[in-house]
Amino acid sequence: QVQLVESGGGLVQAGGSLKLYCIFSGGTFSTYTMGWFRQPPGEVRELVVAISRNGIYKSYADSVRGRSTVSRDNAKNTVSLQIRRLRSEDTAVYYCASIEGPFTTKAEGYPYWGQGTRVTVSP
Repeated sequence: QVQLVESGGGLVQAGGSLKLYCIFSGGTFSTYTMGWFRQPPGEVRELVVAISRNGIYKSYADSVRGRSTVSRDNAKNTVSLQIRRLRSEDTAVYYCASIEGPFTTKAEGYPYWGQGTRVTVSP
């Protein structure tokens, strides 16, 4: 069974940066589209970015476009997400998600999810 484990969250000052990691197991990683989603306190889960199986196509949410970089290493079964110039509105639990096959940016399209890693941005 596919398992996803996120790491890298923590407390960071506004204007700083962080890098999150997700490690995949239980399948052939290169056949899975990957996504990062986040859930701010009291709000619904939202897309951060999705990345295609070969890592070439990336779809960023408007809220992070220009400040974020997603990449995947199919040899290491990992996906990373860097967010720079962090803002208070970046405070959320960040989730790694995967789906075997087709690219999607919709949370409901992803059957596999990690436990999440919390990011708190302080003023």
